[in-house]
Amino acid sequence: MKAAQISKYSKELDVKLVEIEKPNIQEHEVLIKVIVAALNPLDIMNITGSVRLIQDYKKPFTLGNELSGIIKTVGSKVTEFKPGDRVYARLPVNKIGAIAEYVAVDQSAIWFMPKNLDFERAAAIPLTGLTAYQAYQDILKVKAEETVLIPGGSGSFGQLAVPLGKHFGLNIIVTGNKASKERVLATGATQYLDYRTENYWETLSKVDYVIDTVGTREIDHEFSVLNPGGKLLSLIAGPNKEFATRQNMPFWKKWLFTLAGSKLDKKAAKIGAEYRFIFVQADGTQLQEITRIVEQENIVPVVDPHQFTLNEINAGLNFLRDDHPKGKVIIHVANQ
Repeated sequence: MKAAQISKYSKELDVKLVEIEKPNIQEHEVLIKVIVAALNPLDIMNITGSVRLIQDYKKPFTLGNELSGIIKTVGSKVTEFKPGDRVYARLPVNKIGAIAEYVAVDQSAIWFMPKNLDFERAAAIPLTGLTAYQAYQDILKVKAEETVLIPGGSGSFGQLAVPLGKHFGLNIIVTGNKASKERVLATGATQYLDYRTENYWETLSKVDYVIDTVGTREIDHEFSVLNPGGKLLSLIAGPNKEFATRQNMPFWKKWLFTLAGSKLDKKAAKIGAEYRFIFVQADGTQLQEITRIVEQENIVPVVDPHQFTLNEINAGLNFLRDDHPKGKVIIHVANQ
């Protein structure tokens, strides 16, 4: 089968399409024929090795973190699924490989595709949906009527974070470009600020939570609008001691991440707040709940009109990195 692989970490997006053996499944796994794989900034981080301290991969390895597809075979102890089922998944962190014709996945990481979505839009759900769900429920532990600011929330993450936040009864404030305002408000945002004309740190205060999607360049502004006792959760600014402890990492990583995150922890402590970092995990049970919400609220993520085939993987990655996608960037791997 064909698979998109790298043999070493590199700043160059030079992914090779290679022929490898179709994976054999274990007793708790299913073999999925991949129909669509979605591209994310995490895929570029996997190529450059910028997250290798969190998860290092034996090379060569197949890229890709989320997919939609059709189950072809099931292991002897798979109970929930059968051949022919349409499923989707954020693959387990230690066993990625969605950008391939087939992938073997533990049954605990997958769920049935939402009935209101096709393969393209279903593939846009798992990684960002689980990121938002785990941010709200597992880390921030939000309550209805609380306020969340998402700088840069008009992008791919916001497509799920905003409607999921609305479902949980949150007041969601988003910053982004003017062109996305009506779309984001329609999905459930309470307030939308055009970052070109409005500085949120000059108008907002006493926000319960901030979900950072833009990195350290805005961290000081993001901390400045938090309530004492509030939390700032970042998708990209970097891990800290709390993250390493929560992930049960070995002592040397706890020590390293304590040092790496100390500046952010000190900034948070200075205003009586807390800093958190998230690295989304596969979870079929949570994906089941996300599916229920997606169907109930008829959430339909936007897919960028520039779509790519498996043979065009490098073009897709370069588009994701260098252009301004208007929705999730997807790779068509196979026909149904």
